Amino acid sequence: SSTGTWTVVWTDLLTACDIYRAKAYRVDPVPGTSDQYFAYIAYECDLFEEGSLANLTASIIGNVFGFKAVKALRLEDMRIPFAYLKTFQGPATGIVVERERLDKFGRPFLGATVKPKLGLSGKNYGRVVYEGLTGGLDFTKDD
Repeated sequence: SSTGTWTVVWTDLLTACDIYRAKAYRVDPVPGTSDQYFAYIAYECDLFEEGSLANLTASIIGNVFGFKAVKALRLEDMRIPFAYLKTFQGPATGIVVERERLDKFGRPFLGATVKPKLGLSGKNYGRVVYEGLTGGLDFTKDD
């Protein structure tokens, strides 16, 4: 993801795009392939809200994965400057507290996302959650 459009628009004149646009600083061919590449892209840290993982991932991963001109795309690595990492407070509690709250020890937590994501009434959503939890899930999440 970068400045949001592949087309020059008049609103570009209102922004500091040259400062904030993504910078592809290196492109290397994938060994053993003729049409695949590793692209190295950098962003200014000022683009991202401090302490917001949601903002960071939406900005980096964002809409580019849905861009029809791109046949295949995979995020291989993400390097985050230490100064930006320090803005994250971390979770309010650790895994020990969560295990005590759920009384679950000695195994990984198991969770799932309720599907379908849209269209369930409150009653039916509750039923799906109930069935999942009684079936062995430790938690469910809502997208």
